Amino acid sequence: MMARRCWGVVGVVFCGIAACGPARSPTGAALAPPDLSSDGGATTLASGEAVLLSIGGRDRTILIHQPPSTEGPVPLVLNLHGSRFTATQQETFSGMDAAADSYGFVVAYPQAAIPSGHGFEWHLPGQPLFGGRPAPADAPDDVEFIAAAVAALERKIAIDPKRVFVAGFSGGARMASQLACDLPETFAAAAAVSGLRFPSPCGARRAVPIIAFHGTADPINPYEGANTPAWSYGVREAAEQWAAHDGCGGPIVDSVPAPAARRTRYTGCREASAVDLYSIDETGHEWPGGPVMPASVTTPLGPQTNAVDANAVMWAFFTDHPLP
Repeated sequence: MMARRCWGVVGVVFCGIAACGPARSPTGAALAPPDLSSDGGATTLASGEAVLLSIGGRDRTILIHQPPSTEGPVPLVLNLHGSRFTATQQETFSGMDAAADSYGFVVAYPQAAIPSGHGFEWHLPGQPLFGGRPAPADAPDDVEFIAAAVAALERKIAIDPKRVFVAGFSGGARMASQLACDLPETFAAAAAVSGLRFPSPCGARRAVPIIAFHGTADPINPYEGANTPAWSYGVREAAEQWAAHDGCGGPIVDSVPAPAARRTRYTGCREASAVDLYSIDETGHEWPGGPVMPASVTTPLGPQTNAVDANAVMWAFFTDHPLP
């Protein structure tokens, strides 16, 4: 691993890959992370390893976690961190490594490149950054970066191209929503945790399966929406817009499990797609079922919950929706 794990949110110091410096050999020499940019056949990247990808004149960082043993081409999930967070934090915050080991998929944690607070932010086309400030003029094309990352990982690892998925938290969920529109032939399905959006315009011609999780007491991205440029409408409206895009009927609402969470399902969609929204009562800005976080994290983000195991639920959804 490139960095020790430290925690915090806005106003609280934490560190990630860039903040904590490179890994070192037993002799104390700095170790250069592997570069994914060069062509080459399939190989095994060390689990927990940070790799580099040179794209658009920038070296970008991706953390890799592989299950202990797999057979044949394996699924891939890209897991995107939230605004002002890092890839290292997202690995801990989501707890997805354990799910990858249990279900047999590779998980990759790309890192955004726009410095923000003690972390980084994604560049969403035409959208403001945290706090409403505009993206810098030299902001990278993160859609290009993610497309390049998937292609590079497919060159290095035996990835099943029909089972490549994207998930994200908060600003990473906004980015995952964007990628579902912009790279619908790359990502079979998308999961948005505490940040589902419907980008407009959405260029996806195929019906993209979408699953979302959102707490009704989220203080950062309020469930019903807020008067901010990046969060001007609620998560239910976002799910409805995705359902309309995918040609779905419904909705059907049930409790899973009762009464802590409600699942709103849009079914009968084009191309066997689906849109599922899990609304979790009295839960904050969090990854449901993830590891228990320190008070310095949970206090500003609101309460956590284990009423829903987001990793298990989204993986079941992904399994049901490979690329046709």
